[in-house]
Amino acid sequence: MPVFECSREVLLAATPEEVWEAVATSEGNAAWLFPNEIDPAGPATTKWDPPHRFAVRHERGDWFNALEFTIEAREGGSTLMRYMHSGIFVEDWDSQYDGVSQHTDFYLHTLGEYLRHFQGRPVTYIGDVPMGIEAPPQTAEAGGFARLQRTLGFGADVSEGDAVRLTPVGLPAVTGVVTYLQPNFIGVRSSDALYCFFGRNAFGQPVAVSIHSFADGVDAEQAKRDWQRALAAVPA
Repeated sequence: MPVFECSREVLLAATPEEVWEAVATSEGNAAWLFPNEIDPAGPATTKWDPPHRFAVRHERGDWFNALEFTIEAREGGSTLMRYMHSGIFVEDWDSQYDGVSQHTDFYLHTLGEYLRHFQGRPVTYIGDVPMGIEAPPQTAEAGGFARLQRTLGFGADVSEGDAVRLTPVGLPAVTGVVTYLQPNFIGVRSSDALYCFFGRNAFGQPVAVSIHSFADGVDAEQAKRDWQRALAAVPA
């Protein structure tokens, strides 16, 4: 089976130590990706050299999935991070690679937003791991992401940098700024959270949202249930 590789380089407005905390700890992962159990001495950890290099590899038979982060200091307290994701897809290679590539760009953008605006603040991840909060199954069909956007109140002509006021059904309005806008992904930053909207219908799955909340006293399970009810309002 062919091996895929997805590599990126990103310049981050944070020190190597801050980037390390974000990519090599469970709490840090929850702030931009989703919570992961990370054990420096565990069998999956193949490289552990803080704050320079971190790698994990999961294997099962002929299948594997591997991530590697290489962290280098740059001028002005910034960091260049090299990211490599490699592994084996069981089927539908082209579609899965496209999905991995697009998700990678969105997740790394969210990492940058966390480090720039919320670094060091306690986080509550709202959503299931790794799928977030999924909308009803019918949103996996064509047009599912567009219907989600209309239901939440995104304007048809919204652009990156625009202020938005989202109105999820049964929830307080969300005011923020659009920081990422691609055909299958939207990122919104409010004063105390990062909202990540996933148009996974492009890859045969329901659309979804995950929330990285930096507010105090958040009940993650209640918030997930509230957003599930809001997403249930997305029409078929």
